[in-house]
Amino acid sequence: MGEPKGFLKYSRQDYTKQPVDERLKHWDEFTALPPEVDLQQQGARCMDCGIPFCQWGCPIGNIIPSWNDLVYKGQWKDAIDRLHKTNNFPEFTGRICPAPCENSCTLSINNPAVTIKNIELAIIERAYADGVLKAEPPKVRSGMKVAVVGSGPSGLACADQLNKKGHKVTVYEKNEYVGGLLTLGIPNYKLEKEIVERRVKRMEEEGVVFKTSVNVGVDIDPNELKKQFDAVVLCGGAEQPRDIPIPGRELKGVYFAMDYLSQQTRRVLGAKIDPKIEINAKGKRVVVLGGGDTGADCVGTANRQGAVSVKQFELMPKPPQERAGDNPWPQWALVYRTATSHEEGCERDYSISTKKFTGENGLLKKLHAVRLDWSEKDPATARARMKEIAGSEFDVECDLVFLALGFLGPVKAGLLEKFGVELDGRSNVKADANKMTSVSGVFTAGDMTRGQSLVVWAINEGRAAAEGVHNYWVNKKK
Repeated sequence: MGEPKGFLKYSRQDYTKQPVDERLKHWDEFTALPPEVDLQQQGARCMDCGIPFCQWGCPIGNIIPSWNDLVYKGQWKDAIDRLHKTNNFPEFTGRICPAPCENSCTLSINNPAVTIKNIELAIIERAYADGVLKAEPPKVRSGMKVAVVGSGPSGLACADQLNKKGHKVTVYEKNEYVGGLLTLGIPNYKLEKEIVERRVKRMEEEGVVFKTSVNVGVDIDPNELKKQFDAVVLCGGAEQPRDIPIPGRELKGVYFAMDYLSQQTRRVLGAKIDPKIEINAKGKRVVVLGGGDTGADCVGTANRQGAVSVKQFELMPKPPQERAGDNPWPQWALVYRTATSHEEGCERDYSISTKKFTGENGLLKKLHAVRLDWSEKDPATARARMKEIAGSEFDVECDLVFLALGFLGPVKAGLLEKFGVELDGRSNVKADANKMTSVSGVFTAGDMTRGQSLVVWAINEGRAAAEGVHNYWVNKKK
């Protein structure tokens, strides 16, 4: 490393954030990276640790120490070249990845980790600002045509990799915008949609074709698609939300989180929302069920819309402030985290099970719940066992409840049923080591085969599927 004792000399410096009262007035991103000289010092904090556990923690194996050192030396062009070797979209992961690399940073054993995520974002944004990222269409085309179904992070990564290898790629997206979860699932204040459009435009300039508002399995027969293309890659994501089958679920005011978030994104993008289906938290009492990132996104969205109160309930116990003994470094730290949305106003509570909803005239009025005890262990599995605490029942007055309870895999009707692909034991699309499904020439990637996961894992999946498709083509031509 350029400055071997940098981790002793410099302290961690994170991005700066707009004050809460300012950022709640708009839907734009509200963070700013440190100045260049400070970013170089942050790069200098990367230790000469011998074994880069940060790379072990990164699902796409980013060569992190290398580009940290290049930033420290001011070699920004070399840094983006190194970063792009493993990551197609650092402008996405640099904004929304939870940074498992930082959890595995050697420095994080007893000190704040290197600001890997911030440095990654600085590298890609510097590359755009300096104009070094120009379209680079492949010089030779292979003659192979590939259809990628779904334009989320896995679909985009797969398309990008295949295009770089000279294959002709067409991406089909059922929604009116390209980007999948990146565009419609993640709020604008975390990822402005111009960032997605910027990358998509570059991919178009390099030869990738995007077709929006085309629902494969509904608008196009899968058999026709297989006839038109040499290979098909299914990257439709895990879109089947987990429901909560309790009394009162049918009341108006109880919605899936993704329906709420995607509607607000469309509103930000200028779409007109039909008043009959509009979901707006202005002046409402909001409860979010589910303590993950999607739940936090609902919190931030509700506060920006002007909710009078926001509560977030989680079924599981509150995580510890520090790593537990059975959760050692360099594993992902299962600790209590506060998202920027929580800073903006939210009452969080844990070990709560919702029992029913009640209302008047078909409108939600109350949530009824009970507190849980997780102290007992199941003798057979040694896992904590959920037990309701007698006499702990309570209710909460509310106007809106958002279900952010995770996802149960891909939607089966339409696309998957008509392609006839086999599913695995978790109801995801089954794939072999090359990402091919049970149907020859049909591949899959991302949450559709992996299950609900991170954007960075989706990129990894897309890259792996592209390699599988390429090898399939090479072997077919022999």
